[in-house]
Amino acid sequence: MSGPTSSHAYGIGMIALVIGMSAFVVFYSSFYLPESLAKPSVSDHILHPEDDFIIEIVPGAVVEGNQNYVPNKPEVLLTINNNVIWQNNDDTAHTVTPNHRHADNYSGDFGSSGVLKPGDTYEFLFTEPQDVSYHCTPHPWMEGTISVAKSRF
Repeated sequence: MSGPTSSHAYGIGMIALVIGMSAFVVFYSSFYLPESLAKPSVSDHILHPEDDFIIEIVPGAVVEGNQNYVPNKPEVLLTINNNVIWQNNDDTAHTVTPNHRHADNYSGDFGSSGVLKPGDTYEFLFTEPQDVSYHCTPHPWMEGTISVAKSRF
């Protein structure tokens, strides 16, 4: 009896498998992956609003019950003033922390990456209608909600 024989079909099958896997990797990394990581298409009017909306952290806001700290629910409008800037005018560091993890599809995660020292600012561009509740981590009584709505025009 002769020894085991190997078929050329096995070798050709392996080559076809390698070529197929290579084609898949090229397609995935060249077409699918960049599209899935791309930012959504957003109107230029939303990306460059007419004005900024400034939220001031007033001096003495750190004192619980301070008359100057007035938590309000501002409404910003897309294309008008949807670029919101928190400006720390207090003598104490503060944060802008969402009550629940929140992300805008274009701008990413909402919330300051650390503390805002006196004089620092935190800026966030809202690109879709939403309500976001937030607070200051070291001073939990400092809280607010910002409402983002579509402009009528």
